Amino acid sequence: MNEKTYKTMTAAGAGNIAIGIVMLAAGITCGILAIIIGAKMLKRKSDIIF
Repeated sequence: MNEKTYKTMTAAGAGNIAIGIVMLAAGITCGILAIIIGAKMLKRKSDIIF
């Protein structure tokens, strides 16, 4: 019984680490894209007419 619990906890821990890495990569990607898009908007600020 203890071995089954240990295997379940190991799998859950590995899954959480994998999800954390994916979320970190997605966050960095979104941040870089936001900076690039913001820079492009600032570059074309004079073209915007309201």
